[in-house]
Amino acid sequence: SWFVKRCGLAGARILRVPRPSDYAAQAAMYVPEDFPSPSDPRHGSAVAALVANAAMSLSGRTLVLTTTLRAIAIIAQVLRQQLAQRGSHLDVLAQGEWPKLRLMERFRAGAGPQGGCILVASASFWEGFDVPGDALQLVVIDKLPFPPPGDPLVEARTLQIEQSGGSAFKEYALAEAAVALKQGAGRLIRHESDRGVLVVCDSRLVRMGYGKRLIAALPPMRRLSGAEEFHAALEDLASVTRTSTTDQTFL
Repeated sequence: SWFVKRCGLAGARILRVPRPSDYAAQAAMYVPEDFPSPSDPRHGSAVAALVANAAMSLSGRTLVLTTTLRAIAIIAQVLRQQLAQRGSHLDVLAQGEWPKLRLMERFRAGAGPQGGCILVASASFWEGFDVPGDALQLVVIDKLPFPPPGDPLVEARTLQIEQSGGSAFKEYALAEAAVALKQGAGRLIRHESDRGVLVVCDSRLVRMGYGKRLIAALPPMRRLSGAEEFHAALEDLASVTRTSTTDQTFL
């Protein structure tokens, strides 16, 4: 409906194709509820701390998607500081420092047991970033991807909807966020055998009423109810990856 309504295709026939992956078995979603609010200045540092702990468990294999370019710099800087303090050699890649293709190649190359990396990115990396297999096992989204309020196109569409008596939030902002969130989450499972965890560092997804609509737009991943289940899921991913790597070495 998000697509056909915008294109004026009222009454169009729609074919919904089932997903080939078993998301309930292959993927899990975690929303840390005791997290700084998205408007809190501490939010970026909190995201970096969560990513540092999780990525060290997985030897990298982590993609961080931000809603603003400013957040990239904040999260990448804090990540590098925290990893250095812990003696970790994980490589932190940030959008803008290298061309997109080079970032993707470096990310894939760092998937082995001898090295790993974390990629912090925004904009075009929410879609079109394809890393199947064990190279990517954790996707972290910093905030719900609502349209930027200061954008002229967003303001024009908001005004048009409100002048016609509609709700700009429900009809436009929420729909845009649902599609963007679905695209970002889609970076995780790219193949029928992929496994991983999605983290959304925005408690509005579970606190606000509209969160149910956003969750409904996501693939049917199993929900992790707390930090303990989150860390257990990471350890399970790490153990399976170590076993797979060992098997390939003997082969």
